[in-house]
Amino acid sequence: MPASKVRAEAIAARLSAVGLATRVEERDDCTAIEAEVPEPLSAGSWREVLEAVAEADRFGLLATSSNDRTLWAVVRGRHLPPDPCGPGR
Repeated sequence: MPASKVRAEAIAARLSAVGLATRVEERDDCTAIEAEVPEPLSAGSWREVLEAVAEADRFGLLATSSNDRTLWAVVRGRHLPPDPCGPGR
């Protein structure tokens, strides 16, 4: 199993442990994780969620006007160069 897939599966497992239903998708250059975020989510759960997605190369939260919230994270494949906009930049 590619290292990016292993990292993505570990992140998804941590999100699932918080109670989020996750989807993991293998793409050409990365592995993507998505999860719908229920309303409400406790502060402790948010902390766990943020600690989990901090292991990804990129992450974000898509919120819509209908109060739907989708958390996403991406783990790049190892053959890609480092992200110039990544952590510490």
